[in-house]
Amino acid sequence: MPFQVVLVTVVFLAMPGPLLIGFGLGWMTMLTIAVACGSTAYALLSWWHSSFGLREDHLVVHTGLVRRVSREIPLSRLQAVDVVRPLLMQVLGLAELRVELAGGDSSEIRLRYLGRGTAERLRASLLAHAAGLSGKTPEAPEWPFYRLPFGLLLGALAFRLPVLGAFMLFLMLIAGGIAVGELGVLGGAVPLLLGLMRGFLGPLMRYTDFYASLSPDGLRLRYGAFAARMQTVPPGRVQAVRLVEPLLWRSLGVVRVEANVAGYVGERQMDSSVLLPVVPRHLAFALVDELFPGTSAAGVPLHPAARGHTSGDALGVDGKLFVARRGLFCRIIEIVPHARAQSIRMTAGPLARRRGVATVDADTPPGPIRARAVGRDLAEARRVVDGIARYGHEARSSSAGPERWATRSEAAGRQG
Repeated sequence: MPFQVVLVTVVFLAMPGPLLIGFGLGWMTMLTIAVACGSTAYALLSWWHSSFGLREDHLVVHTGLVRRVSREIPLSRLQAVDVVRPLLMQVLGLAELRVELAGGDSSEIRLRYLGRGTAERLRASLLAHAAGLSGKTPEAPEWPFYRLPFGLLLGALAFRLPVLGAFMLFLMLIAGGIAVGELGVLGGAVPLLLGLMRGFLGPLMRYTDFYASLSPDGLRLRYGAFAARMQTVPPGRVQAVRLVEPLLWRSLGVVRVEANVAGYVGERQMDSSVLLPVVPRHLAFALVDELFPGTSAAGVPLHPAARGHTSGDALGVDGKLFVARRGLFCRIIEIVPHARAQSIRMTAGPLARRRGVATVDADTPPGPIRARAVGRDLAEARRVVDGIARYGHEARSSSAGPERWATRSEAAGRQG
């Protein structure tokens, strides 16, 4: 609401405001105050006339003042539930509930200015409904998985080649400008400073107080200094995972874990793709095994690419996972379960065919991960594609989707 009021006021000052400046500063100030008060009143009335509720296994939301909009969403389409608390909301004890649904970029539902307790109880109720349980089911317990020490976060973010290089160049420009007395040199320091703020201070503030836990209703993530966030990813929503290991992080033995999460699209997908910002390597593989039950990502043997490619390129396939490793300076390991791969492609251009090599891609739902194995022998690539297609068909035919996962497990237990 404050952001909407500020946005309307700024637009007024930027567009009709200059035309009205001729009436004098007093009139201009009064009109600006009137616009700000009017937009505040409209936002308050719109919020006051908004309502929501649960009807069986549907979430019903009514919004709008002049243009009334009603939405009724089956919770079987629920993909993720986040509780977000910007700094002002933390001070006021409020929270915003963000519900991600299957269905594209316009499927997100935001319930703003809820009490913190109300938001967390509604989150638990939505997750229970999505699992096929009663909305009055108590919140599922959780087990600690990983708490990120602030010192490790600080050191890992600083211990990267782009950050170190930008910082050294910034110091050199400052020192050079002072030494020669030429302030124009300092102008080049401003873009570097902005880059450092985005690449270092931004992630530092975002992932401060990071805590991850495991629960029957999914992976729970809590993080943020100025915008506290509680993110819950229900079981089966993670489609692919990658481990990012910059060159300097190898001495620390840590990686970053990212994922393609079903339901998040566009900018929200990129904003929510990091599952663990900095974590020891063995814990990263442990999380992958939790996200994809019955797998052992660390145990998949990797085979190097054909000659002519970097020594880091490799591919591994077992009965459950497609694992591709690439990169020399920044090592990336991409992991896709066969059941989550939407398609498997083998591509080979004219030059690649002359060299007898091909590229194998495992396509997944939209996200930052594009699992690809380059430099594979043509015969090997064909065997891999045929094998993954067979494994994927078997995995999908023997397992159901992620909807109502709790009741399915209960039914299976009764049958056993």
